[in-house]
Amino acid sequence: MEQIKECSGARLVLHIVEAESRVRAMLARICFEMGYHAEVYTGVEEIKNFPPKSGVILARDNADRGGVSHLIDILAEMSVHLPVIAFDACPHPQRIVEAIKAGALDYLELPLERERVARCLLRVATEIDEFSLARRRMLEARARVASLSQREREVLDWLAKGLTNKGIARELNISHRTVEVHRFNMMNKLDVRHAVEAVRLMYDADQPASMSA
Repeated sequence: MEQIKECSGARLVLHIVEAESRVRAMLARICFEMGYHAEVYTGVEEIKNFPPKSGVILARDNADRGGVSHLIDILAEMSVHLPVIAFDACPHPQRIVEAIKAGALDYLELPLERERVARCLLRVATEIDEFSLARRRMLEARARVASLSQREREVLDWLAKGLTNKGIARELNISHRTVEVHRFNMMNKLDVRHAVEAVRLMYDADQPASMSA
């Protein structure tokens, strides 16, 4: 893994994921000139071998290699919850939308303008801790909610709308006792004690991937 030495006063580590050596060098130079420490990776496999522990990830949105969405999924599997900034040359609007929906905080266009990069990194640097915490909470909530059966999720949805067990029974056309059973199982799977905790967990899970705290 290539590496640029950290200069004095560096406040942020930037992890550059780019297959093309010329672009990697250009991005690393920009980061170095701005006073940041840069580490570069040739692709997803290399970042899997050297998972970053802190900082911000700048990743090429290469559709042929799964794009930024694939990288964000891999990072989540490794429990790496760092902010990701996507970049590409002449990106199609749909690619930008998909990257942001997947969790990218921003999307930069090549060739990079130093002022644009500086503004982006300044914003991300001030939100990095809050973002990491919020993303970790969101992913954990999604995993718990995903464990629910279809009926348990329906009970949770109606619970979030303020219905009582009797009201939920009417909406689902099942017995009050059956609702109680589904609600009990749902609360156990979510590992919560109170209905308000279950609803909060559902809202956390439904947050967009690119949210910040």
